[in-house]
Amino acid sequence: MTQQAQQTQPGTAHTFQVDLRGLVDLLSHHLYSSPRVYLRELLQNAVDAITARQAVQPGAPARITVRTGGALTITDTGIGLSEADVHSFLATIGRSSKRAAEGELEAARGDFIGQFGIGLLACFVVADEITVLSRHAATSGAPAVEWRGRSDGSYTIRTLPADAKPEPGTTVTLTPRPDAAQWTAPDQVTELARHYGGLLRHEVTVVGPRGDENRVNDAPPWERKHGSPLARREALAEHCRTTFGFTPLDTIDLDLPVAGLRGVAYVLPTAVSPSERAGHRVHLKGMLLSDKATELLPEWAFFVRCVVDSTSLRPTASREALYEDETLAGIRDALGARIRDWLTGLAASDPDLLHRFIDSHHLAVKALARYDDELLRMLLPWLPFETTDGNVTLEEFARTHRTVLVTRSVEEFRQVAPIAAAAGLGVVNGGYTYDRDLVHRLPEIRPGTTVTDLDPATVTAHLDSVDPSAELAAAGFLAVAREVIGGYDCDVVLRTFQPVTAPALLLDNREARHERTRADLAGSSDGLWADILGSLRAETPRAQLVLNHLNPLVRRATTITERGLAVTTAEALYGQALLMSRRPLRAAESALLNRAFIGLLTHAMHESHESAEEA
Repeated sequence: MTQQAQQTQPGTAHTFQVDLRGLVDLLSHHLYSSPRVYLRELLQNAVDAITARQAVQPGAPARITVRTGGALTITDTGIGLSEADVHSFLATIGRSSKRAAEGELEAARGDFIGQFGIGLLACFVVADEITVLSRHAATSGAPAVEWRGRSDGSYTIRTLPADAKPEPGTTVTLTPRPDAAQWTAPDQVTELARHYGGLLRHEVTVVGPRGDENRVNDAPPWERKHGSPLARREALAEHCRTTFGFTPLDTIDLDLPVAGLRGVAYVLPTAVSPSERAGHRVHLKGMLLSDKATELLPEWAFFVRCVVDSTSLRPTASREALYEDETLAGIRDALGARIRDWLTGLAASDPDLLHRFIDSHHLAVKALARYDDELLRMLLPWLPFETTDGNVTLEEFARTHRTVLVTRSVEEFRQVAPIAAAAGLGVVNGGYTYDRDLVHRLPEIRPGTTVTDLDPATVTAHLDSVDPSAELAAAGFLAVAREVIGGYDCDVVLRTFQPVTAPALLLDNREARHERTRADLAGSSDGLWADILGSLRAETPRAQLVLNHLNPLVRRATTITERGLAVTTAEALYGQALLMSRRPLRAAESALLNRAFIGLLTHAMHESHESAEEA
């Protein structure tokens, strides 16, 4: 035989061997988040079996009964399994009766919750033995078949005698392991059944060890009939308290017939961080898929919590999250539009509620208004901003300031706010998220209003020069101050401005701060990196320490002739101006503050001691 023939000769086919214990370990530690999902898988299989039976026998009973105490059993009135089905589906890992390629069940496949064929394996997470007793409902006179599987991978199948005639359907019995008994305890089973199956359309009943029955499911709250709109609102509010633990500010009905989705969004009554993306409860055909579905809504809609039921969303293999596809993206956009419509409708229908909402969630509205022109026009005048007139709306602020100045950072606003307010300048703090962008769009809403970025020179122009004779008298102190403060890349000037209570003002722009940061990095680096930083040096305006000659402390300081005290006083004034700016202090600036405080304290104690000696 030639070498080419040897290479093309087909090899011997082999079948994969499955280690069931290893597979169960993979499910419990990597696919499923908790052993408790075993009950969800049992409920899911029961619902799908009932759906399949009703597809061929309309009007067939639809009941699921869970019995607790010792072993756990779950019985459904579904389609059941024939002997051939048991051999085909229960004895083959990963094969599902819901994947039938033909036959009457295929028509109902879209109504099934599960599609992956591994649900029964989840039961081995809590049990070493599973028994399935089933009788096929679509085959007249079909015998009952028992399948008994063990976690070591072995199983037995037997056909029951003809006189054993259980009702059509399936009963699954779990014998829990001692270390998993907590998951099959009666109270835990009732809680899990209500958690996962609370919105299932078929009756789900949990029977306790003493025979007490407890129905755990009901119709979704948005589908129940109520006597009045107020009664419905109160019922939904109670559902929100039970589900999420808060009383909603308002409720938003979510109805997307094309996507087979219905539900409700609850508006949080208090502010939350935009980064706090708590999840939403998503049900798939009534079965809880996830209570932490952060991907259901756009990121800006962090002020609502949703409960929805859908027939079109796809679950991941673990059925604990949503599969990211075009359907989910479309639903997310549609739900975002629904919430946006609710917001825009408030302005016309309920201004009081809109005010309460904005008081708590103005950041969310600002995030949305940046990209939504209609919402911007409607809600921008209502939004509060930090300004030199206090926390006011832009509508109110623009009435008194035709020219609106906006800072680039919170630090810049805090530096100039007291002086700008005294000078009659209208300044808005643009350092918070979204604020600067929104303020610059104000002329679109109010034609005739001018918005410009604030430049420190604008503030400087409103500071009055001092009398030449006063500046000449202060020349000695100013020379010392410029020498000392110049080491911090800052000039010193003498001006008069309001308020009188402000002894000094530190004017600093972003470029000057960047230059200082670059210089600090260059000073702490060596070699090539220091050379690179040095080459980036820019000729930018330096910061300015503006001393207020109207302030009594400054006027007295300018008369100091003793150099040591003048140095300490200049450092103290600079340090106070730094603190008023509320920006982070560098190590050298913190040392300056300590040094100035100790210097002034030492000088005061020295003068006190001299006065005592003279006395």
